[in-house]
Amino acid sequence: MAPHAIGESSHSTAVPDVLSGYTTVNVLSDKARVVDNSLVSDYTYENATVKRLPGGKLEVTPSKVDYNFKVDLKVPKTGLMMVGLGGNNGSTLTATILANRYGINFRSKQGLQKPNYYGSVTQASTLKLGVDEDGNDAYAPFNQILPMLHPNDIVIGGWDINSANLAEAMERSKVLDYDLQRQVAKYMAQIKPLPSIYYPDFIAANQNDRADNLIDGDSKWDHVMRLRQDIADFKQKNELEKVIVVWTANTERYAEIIPGVNDTAENLIKSIKESHEEIAPSTIFAVACILDGVSFINGSPQNTFVPGCIELAEKHKSFIGGDDFKSGQTKIKSVLAQFLVDAGIRPVSIASYNHLGNNDGFNLSAPQQFRSKEISKKSVVDDMIASNQILYNKEKGDHIDHCIVIKYVPAVGDSKVAMDEYHSELMMGGHNTISIHNVCEDSLLASPLIIDLVVVCEFFSRVSYKLAADEDAKFEQFYPVLSVLSYWLKAPLARPGTMAVNGLNKQRACLENLLRAFVGLGTQNELKLEERLW
Repeated sequence: MAPHAIGESSHSTAVPDVLSGYTTVNVLSDKARVVDNSLVSDYTYENATVKRLPGGKLEVTPSKVDYNFKVDLKVPKTGLMMVGLGGNNGSTLTATILANRYGINFRSKQGLQKPNYYGSVTQASTLKLGVDEDGNDAYAPFNQILPMLHPNDIVIGGWDINSANLAEAMERSKVLDYDLQRQVAKYMAQIKPLPSIYYPDFIAANQNDRADNLIDGDSKWDHVMRLRQDIADFKQKNELEKVIVVWTANTERYAEIIPGVNDTAENLIKSIKESHEEIAPSTIFAVACILDGVSFINGSPQNTFVPGCIELAEKHKSFIGGDDFKSGQTKIKSVLAQFLVDAGIRPVSIASYNHLGNNDGFNLSAPQQFRSKEISKKSVVDDMIASNQILYNKEKGDHIDHCIVIKYVPAVGDSKVAMDEYHSELMMGGHNTISIHNVCEDSLLASPLIIDLVVVCEFFSRVSYKLAADEDAKFEQFYPVLSVLSYWLKAPLARPGTMAVNGLNKQRACLENLLRAFVGLGTQNELKLEERLW
């Protein structure tokens, strides 16, 4: 075999550049074509079905299914409405977008700083396309594979239980350098949160003093209708084609799942109309969005998406995603725990300790709100345990002893301190302990996640599919639980009856391979036969 023959294109130069004029990446593929401003691609999904046989044997059957994907190439004018607009994340994200939009440079103690979107996968990471003429990996910006929403173009609005305008909220948050705050304040002061809903039983009592910007009345159904009107007004005022809503407000306590109350879509709507006490504010926001086909993403750890809410999203075919932004400590955990298990090392305990000094930490100092966070942080290793029956025997109840502690320490402000210890078993009775001390600026890690969640959610709202074998079939959108957002979420919401994927590498591979499929490329290939064969 001649050197690099494997890497040579099997297509002639007559194959058109299917994305000419749309992106900087020219894809020459006979599996994709542009039809009426949409990119239509052919993709063969190869997998394998595994059957468990007596005696512990496994029977594996390869499978293939041919799909057609369609991507609308027109990026719509999009608005982002944040619940908790005046919080640390909301004010930090808004200031960042304004600084990038207007090219605002600022000075810190390190010198002159230029605005950027570091920490955002869609804006600051690359994706491997293939190999170049020398057999070396070749990469392109993530957002140049297909047309995607740019954060500079996002129109921002939202709700908050506190009435401070965003200039005041930014100053209160103490996240950004003063010189940047000074320059963006004139823009930030023009943005004031809409009144929000406030059910004191669901968040810590210490938040009561902030609650001076509330929607009137006690009727939860009236609250749903008011939020729907808020979204419609925001869309009309800003001449938007699409709106996405993100919850970045306080962590709520877990809602109890009660038969006849929130277990089905019908019961949930009935309970909202009766203003049942167990319907949480975040669920009210989710229902308001779902009823109007507006995508809703939950960035906090509570169980916003009770069973009835998921069923309602299925009924209305409205995208939902959650739960809880995965920014620092948990993101590391989703990589390190996977590495240990894949290496055949048996983690037996993970102890995580956090110091947090912002308002999120203040709210989490209440036991019920902390419990929501504890659940989301603990679930990150579940699928890793399930992946290795050698290290963890399900019948014996093998598990990882996972301890989570969060302490409110005002002195550290937004610079969250995370300390982790991974204790693992090695061969022949040996042990290994990995200790990590991580200091991160919480809102500067979380804000880019909101950008990515909005950009990717908007993108997938333009994607549809059908079975290639059925010529009469209509293109359908993806399932409403948008699990492709899992990369950015601590406790990914999965389709009922399936296990969520927490491993960061698996989540990233899913995103990359879907983008490749949409442009007519095969699954990412790391065989590197160019350098392994004669």
